Formats: sequence, structure tokens, C-alpha cells
Amino acid sequence: MKTGWLIYNGNVTHSKFTELVDWLVKSGEEADLKIVKVKNNELLATFEHGQAVIKGKYSQERPDFVIFWDKDIHLARHLEKMGLKLFNSADAIEICDDKSLTFLKLANHGLKMPKTIHSPLMFKNPPISDDHHFDLIIEELGLPLIMKEDRGSFGAQVYMIHSREQLTEKTQELKNLGVSFLYQEYIGSSHGRDIRLNVVGDEVVATMHRVSKEDFRANVTNGGKMQTYTPTREQCEIAIACSQIIGTDFCGVDLLFGENDEPIVCEVNSNAHFKNIYDCTGIDVSKYMITYILQQLEEKLPC
Repeated sequence: MKTGWLIYNGNVTHSKFTELVDWLVKSGEEADLKIVKVKNNELLATFEHGQAVIKGKYSQERPDFVIFWDKDIHLARHLEKMGLKLFNSADAIEICDDKSLTFLKLANHGLKMPKTIHSPLMFKNPPISDDHHFDLIIEELGLPLIMKEDRGSFGAQVYMIHSREQLTEKTQELKNLGVSFLYQEYIGSSHGRDIRLNVVGDEVVATMHRVSKEDFRANVTNGGKMQTYTPTREQCEIAIACSQIIGTDFCGVDLLFGENDEPIVCEVNSNAHFKNIYDCTGIDVSKYMITYILQQLEEKLPC
């Protein structure tokens, strides 16, 4: 029986997250895989005698694979340095966890994306003294426009900006917090609606339509409602292309609707939650994930 570690954050205890960890363990057991739940703070990523090693509770163990269900990039890279196979890779997780990196990676591949401007680097101190670029941003993107923190989940760090004054205030606020962010055109034709496509390997395995009548963001956490949805061939091709370009084994791709419902890439989530899409569609994405991992392990077995 193959044994894997499922690494999750030891300081995140909300049932929204722990339920998914237990779900993956159960799906693994049903496929004759032993999956051990491991908190990231139970693995001491250590450099000893010039070698990358693990200290602590699991120092004498070496799994056949790792499902890395966290964003602890340094730990992920450390495990890869030790020769362990991660699903997803450290590179893929890092790119998906940073919206600016996501758009940089997807750029120049013929994918339609919202017009996006990286915020110029600004340090926490001193206050903004040269703000002429705000006029350029408004000229390029128009109003309203969208501001997004590079790192954020469930739509919580996404803001609609209606005026130059608001743009100045929000930029100053985020600068003072020391977070990086970007500016993006507002896609009015997709106000309060998008689609989530779960990709595993080179296949879209589940899709749902999210709609909100109260918010420009369609995220279920912000009050969006889930609906079953049959994706077009183009939507599936774009979602799979995003996964392939970034290098994910599995991910959730969010697409917006353009003026003529043409698909526009919104973001890519490396460790996409799968409970909501299960509740909406009855499709258990975790089973596809486990099947994919088994296939990858079998391909690497010696003849």
C-alpha cells in the first residue's frame, strides 16, 4: 500500500478547512492509499551538514508522495529538495497564491484576461508623495475599477473603486499594511457572476455557475448562489490551458463572462475547495484527485 502525507496548516482549525483534509484521507483509503495527516508545524525543515532534512515527529519516515494542502512555500520547496513528489508542486502553489504572479505566468499565451496593472512598489513609509500614476491608472482602466491584494481568498481582499479619492485611500491603506496588490478593469458584463471549473490532470471534472444579486463578487462566501452549469468547449480548453501553463496537478479556475459571454480568466486556485461544488453538482472532485495521484505513481514504477 502506498503511503502519502497530507500536509495542512497546523494553525488553521476552522472546519471549512479540516473537513477537506478528512475528506481527502477518506477518499484515499477507499482507493487503497494510506494518507497520513501531517501539520506543517510538525515538520521542522532543517539544514544539517549542508543537507535538507526533516526533524521532529516524522524525521524517520519518507512517504511515497505528498498532497501539499497548504501555502507554506518554504516547507514545500524543502520537501522537493529532499526528492519528495508534491501534488501540487511548490512552484504551482506559489504562482496561484500570488495574483500578480498568476497573470505574469499566463501572459503571452493567447488567453483573454482583464486589463491589469501591477501596483508600483511602495514601501510602508513614508506616505505617498507622488501620485501622478493614479491618473494614468484611471485613464487606462476607467472607473469603476477593481483592486486586488495579491494574496487573498474567497473574494475577501477584492475591492471595487469608484473614484480617484477612493483609489488614493485604498492604495494608502494597503501600502500601510505592507501588502502587494494590483489594479484591474471592471468586467461589468460579469457583475456578480462567474464560473468555477475544477481541473484534474488534463480534464475538467466539475463546473458550477456562481451568481450574486448583492455583490459584484460571485464567491459563495460573500453570498453567491451555486447553480449547475454545462461548460462550453472553449471554457474547458481555457481552464485546462491555465492548469497546464502554471503546472498544477489539480486546480480551480474561475472564469468571468465578457460582453458576448466570451470567457475571461479571473484567477487560478491551486488548492481549490471542493465541498461547495460537491453540494452543487454531486461530483466528488477528491476522488478524481486520488485517481490522478495513483496514475502518476504507477507511471513512475520501474518496469
